[in-house]
Amino acid sequence: MKNQSDALALVGRILLGSIFVLSGFQKLMGFSGVAAGIAGKGLPMPEVLAVLTVIIELGAGLLLVVGWKARWAAFLLFLFVIPVSLVYHNFWTMEGAQAAMNKIQFLKNVSIMGGMLVVTAFGPGRYSVDKG
Repeated sequence: MKNQSDALALVGRILLGSIFVLSGFQKLMGFSGVAAGIAGKGLPMPEVLAVLTVIIELGAGLLLVVGWKARWAAFLLFLFVIPVSLVYHNFWTMEGAQAAMNKIQFLKNVSIMGGMLVVTAFGPGRYSVDKG
């Protein structure tokens, strides 16, 4: 059962981390658009926030996938998703289809946050650079 649990932890880390790795890479390739989107939300220092976003998504996402410092990476991603959800998926300020779509995105993020807390609590499993 232990090998099965470790294999499931590996697959879970890959699935959880992949959304951040792909998103971070996409943001890196479209950096000016990301900075403009951040500025459009009225946030300060959009270029700095865009750099931090890419570093957190790509860096912590990769750490999570390979299982190196996975607990820290997962907790950082947990913390990162909180303001992102509140600023970008604030469905309670919207109506109609826009509210419905953003509610789904918000709840998806809440679910991801739960997964990050599980990794933070129980570690990456044996099939990782940290090995548990």
